[in-house]
Formats: sequence, C-alpha cells, structure tokens
Amino acid sequence: MTDRELLTLRPRIKPGVLISGALRRGTGTIHLIRDPEGERRLEVGVKEHFIIVRLDGTRSLDEIGEEYARRFRVRLGGAQWQQMLGLLHGRGLLAGQAPAATPAPAPARGPARRSTLLTGSVRLVADPPALLDRIHRGTAFVRRPRFLLALSVLVLALLAAVAARLGQLVDEAARLTHQPVALAAAGAVLWVSLALHELAHGMAGRAFGGRTTEIGLRRWLLMTYLYCEMEDVRFFPRRRQQAATAGAGMLMNLALLLPCYPVWALLPERAQARPFLAGLLLFGVVMALANLLPLPPLDGYKILGYALGHVQLATDSRTFAKLLARVAVRREAPAALAGYSVRLRLVLGGYALACAGLAALALAATGPLCRRLLPDRWAGAAGWAPVLLAGGALALWAVGILARAARARRGGAP
Repeated sequence: MTDRELLTLRPRIKPGVLISGALRRGTGTIHLIRDPEGERRLEVGVKEHFIIVRLDGTRSLDEIGEEYARRFRVRLGGAQWQQMLGLLHGRGLLAGQAPAATPAPAPARGPARRSTLLTGSVRLVADPPALLDRIHRGTAFVRRPRFLLALSVLVLALLAAVAARLGQLVDEAARLTHQPVALAAAGAVLWVSLALHELAHGMAGRAFGGRTTEIGLRRWLLMTYLYCEMEDVRFFPRRRQQAATAGAGMLMNLALLLPCYPVWALLPERAQARPFLAGLLLFGVVMALANLLPLPPLDGYKILGYALGHVQLATDSRTFAKLLARVAVRREAPAALAGYSVRLRLVLGGYALACAGLAALALAATGPLCRRLLPDRWAGAAGWAPVLLAGGALALWAVGILARAARARRGGAP
C-alpha cells in the first residue's frame, strides 16, 4: 500500500475502549487506554492520544494529519502512520479486525494466595461484579442527592459534637484499658466497619461505571482486613467521581457511628456502656479521619492524586525533592529542573513539605497521646513512643526497599 492510499483510510477505534483524561507521571502527560474485552492496557503520550481520539471512522488519516500538523507543527509520514496503526492493531483496538491473539490464560487461582509467611490474601467472593450489582440495586435510595446531603450534614454534626466533648471522650475511652472484654468488642466492631468501608468503595465505583474485580481478606504481619479491588476508576469521566469513590469508605465509617453519639450522650455518667461507646466514637472518628491523610496507601492520598490528575504523586514528589536537594548542594546543574513547570514544582514541593510536616506533627503528638491513654503504670514509657514510631517507620521503609529489590531480582531472572 502506497502512502497516498494509506492516507485515505478511515480507521476507527473499537467501541467500548476506555480512554482516560490527561494524567501526570513524572514531568510528562500520559493517557491510559484499556480494552475491556481483552483486558489489554496501553499507556500513550499526548501526541498518540491526539490521534487515537480522532480515529472515529469519519475522518481520513490525511485529515487527522492536517489537524496534527496544526497542533504540533510537524507532519506525520507514511512510516509513522504505519507504526501507529500497527501498534493499535497489535493491541486489538481497531474496529473490524479479528481479535488479537491473547496469551495463554494463567492457571486458575485457588482460594488462597500466599507470598510470604506473614503476608497473603484469600478470595471470599467468586463473582464480585454480581455481588456489587445486587448491592447496587438494593441501595438505590442511598445514592439520591437528598439522602447524601442529609447524611453529610449529620456526619458534620457528629464531628462537631465529638470535637466539642473530646476531652470527656478521651477520659472515658481510656477506661477501656481496664476492660479488656469491652476493648476487644470495640475492636471487633471497628474491624467490621473497615470491611464495610471497603464495600463502600465498591458500591461508589459501581455507581460510576467501575468494576470490582476481587473481594477478599488480606493478611499483613499481624493484621487481617477485607479488601475490595476496583478497576477503571481512572477512566471515570469526571475527577470528582474518582475522588468520591475514594472517599466513600470514610463516609461509611462515620455514618456507622451516628447512632453511637446520642446513645452515649443520653446514658448516665456511671453507665458501664459509656467507655465502650466512647471508645467506638473516639477511635472510629480518628480512624476515619486518619484515612484522609494524603499518605500512600490511604484514601486521602488517592483523593489527592485523583483531584490533581497525578498517577504516582508520592514517587514523583520524592524524585523532585531529591533532585532539588542535589541542585541545592551543587551536585546537579539547575538545568536539571527545567522539565518541571512552575505548577508542577508547587504541587510536588508542596506535597513533600506537607508529608514532612505531618511526620513531625505525628512524632510530637505521639508522646502526649500515649501518656493520656495508657494506664498510669505505663505512662512513664510514653516518652519512648516517638522513638519507637520513628524506628517502626524506618523499619517498614527498609522492608519496602528489600521487597522491591526482591521483586526486581525475580523479574529479571531468566
């Protein structure tokens, strides 16, 4: 086929292919593409995205090439068009072509997947999309704007009430250290709320067209928790839908605490249930709000990443901070920062400063908080809490580095 004949073609992207909006990775802009049929994924740049979204079957390659030349001030030749069409054809993304060859399916996964002695996961639901579909149909009233508005008002009222009586709640929750049975019961209730937290993510994502791929239990060190893996969040048409999916779990946690506050407030001061309810309110609110911190892998980090359109905000911020430090000590030329726009410098630098500030605040608050909550015989050890917290964070960081190195070695092994 000659170049002239090639330019008369009017190819079309296969219906149903998902294309994300502009996303930031490093100093560049990318777009994600996914074929729901073959589960193929593709990451392209701005120029490739410009072409792909115009392959609608109504415009010829020559017409798209004219638009491309006006936009990027360069004209594509026959070799570039053949390369682009070959890429799309190889990924099975063009309409009218035979399905692309797919790799042999992996062996069916059993109910348990174990990676190490202390980590692993167990799938609990055979068909997660079907389960979420049933929940979606049964909770239609929850998604009505009036209901969500009323729920949000009640949650804000709960937070204000807890803040107003925080000292009393802390004092009564501290009494749980002398009531191990009540403390265990509060922990069990909070564990269940975490499970519902994950399902809330799935329900919100399902409402926006996402798909839950897996629901199960995950084990990490001494903790076991429910997880709900959601796909296609990056492909939601609006960023507020992506952020709402990430924030749905926090709203669920706080909504579950709504009946606890009036019951706690109405009980007599010497009622045996008051410490239990105070613990639920205090630890439940702290757990929900702490999940909004912009630190990976918390929901607050996902919300911030969705709102800013960044794929890996923490990694990019860390890379920028290291480069900025190297420039400051003159180990790198200032030209090394040329790829970072003013907005990108503000976002990445601001995030790095926010993380440093949160770490300093957490260390400063750990000692007084432990002194307030721990029994008197242990209060003297509260001064070691910041040291232990910093040591634990460094240990987890070192474990993460070793785990990444091990995965890299396994990936590079023949």
